[in-house]
Amino acid sequence: MIDFYAAKTPNARKISIMLEECDARYQAHMIDIGKGEQFSPEFLRVNPNAKIPAIVDQGEPTPVSVFESAAILIYLGEKFGRLLPTTGAARASCISWTVWQVANVGPMFGQANHFTNVTTEECPYAVERFSKEAARLIHVMETRLGVEPYLAGTYSIADIAVFPWIRVALDPMARARPELIGETPNIRRWFGEVGARPAVQRGIAFAT
Repeated sequence: MIDFYAAKTPNARKISIMLEECDARYQAHMIDIGKGEQFSPEFLRVNPNAKIPAIVDQGEPTPVSVFESAAILIYLGEKFGRLLPTTGAARASCISWTVWQVANVGPMFGQANHFTNVTTEECPYAVERFSKEAARLIHVMETRLGVEPYLAGTYSIADIAVFPWIRVALDPMARARPELIGETPNIRRWFGEVGARPAVQRGIAFAT
């Protein structure tokens, strides 16, 4: 059994999708980050950085805690032998695109949204800076998906990492803002194919 600590965020939905793709036995524990539950002593024992998602794998000889979404995706890929190549160029590509998401797409999309839609103080420099970087990342992804059907060539944890962030713009159930993605036929083709997977649909639905 895997204990999965989550909230209704793109980062948490990466892990719910991966758990479903792996047919893993898991129990979700919803953390109310609005109430500060991530700072509780109990949760800090799971993730000292006080962020979701996190997991505790109870199936090992001793419980294993894993935090940071990329680390969790890699851990689950290795544990279940799914969606993560084991050697060579394919593994390197998969990990590279997974880390590209956590180092770029998540932070830049998040900052662009914050300075555009959340803060009450006008910050035109921040809006321009992060919006331009988000647009650049969309161009990188669109170009890549014009060459390969999936980010790492075949469907993998890299696609799972990115999908919930693109969903925020393209899925009507996520208050879609398609103008953020623009005219991107490759991304839209990829989004439709990934979103049609039953495990992806279950992983998105777990916290709706």
